[in-house]
Amino acid sequence: MDLFLHLCVMCLIYIIFALSLNLEIGYTGLFNFGHVAFFGIGAYTSALLTLHHFPFELGLVMALTLSGIFGFLLGLPSLRLRGDFFGIATLGFGEMIRMVFQNEVWLTKGPMGLPGIPKPTLFSFRFATLPQYFLLTLGFTAITFLFLRILIRSPFGRVLKAIREDEIAAEALGKNAYRFKIKSFVVGSIFAGLAGALWGHYTTFISPNDFTLLETILVLLIVVLGGKGTEWGPLLGAALLIFFQESLRFLRLPPEYGRYLAPLQQMIFGALLIFMMLFRPEGLIKERGRRVYAGTQRVE
Repeated sequence: MDLFLHLCVMCLIYIIFALSLNLEIGYTGLFNFGHVAFFGIGAYTSALLTLHHFPFELGLVMALTLSGIFGFLLGLPSLRLRGDFFGIATLGFGEMIRMVFQNEVWLTKGPMGLPGIPKPTLFSFRFATLPQYFLLTLGFTAITFLFLRILIRSPFGRVLKAIREDEIAAEALGKNAYRFKIKSFVVGSIFAGLAGALWGHYTTFISPNDFTLLETILVLLIVVLGGKGTEWGPLLGAALLIFFQESLRFLRLPPEYGRYLAPLQQMIFGALLIFMMLFRPEGLIKERGRRVYAGTQRVE
């Protein structure tokens, strides 16, 4: 039972993480390769504040706030870039944030990481046990899903889709594509920070090695596998990949084979991402009203 609840908690956290990236990639067309930076900012902010005996509520609010501020500051210059240049800029930002976690020992303890992160206490109730933390993450996942669902179905969401399909046409209709992209980027960054804060308090230990490019690739694969630009795609993708990844940790392999598990897992994820992009770019769940072919897209 504990193993199943652990898998559910990890799955729910990554659903929030994937939903935040899906808003940027799936609905706005922004391929953010530094999304893990906001995951890390949320985790470190909430962890540092609670380790200094500030309440979890303040730590969570500050995690979301700082993630949104950094998303805004990154979006101001980088969203003027397009295509590969935007992806490279976000990739560099993600690595820069990881190096800050690595080198600012006075604040983050550097490579040694932050141990002993306390379990969250929300409105005087401490979520210490696994079933309690499952309910906490389930609640935040439901809030995230419903908020983004309302946002996407609103006129704001329809503008994001228009920008994704043809930015020039959207601007010709009087929409400021740059402002809409910044808003989308900031909202995605905030929810990535939420996922990071929940993850940090769940694992009770974080280090710079937890926020590498591999985490961005994992959450990108979740979005692509499930179906980018769909409401339920990130949920399906996270359920499949996180259950697979976390289950491997509990395989009783001989020590001489254990060291091959992580590289093999990365190879499988990389091959799966390439396969999906080449042969089924729409993912397991296809966006309604949209046909996707290899290398081309058409909206009906």
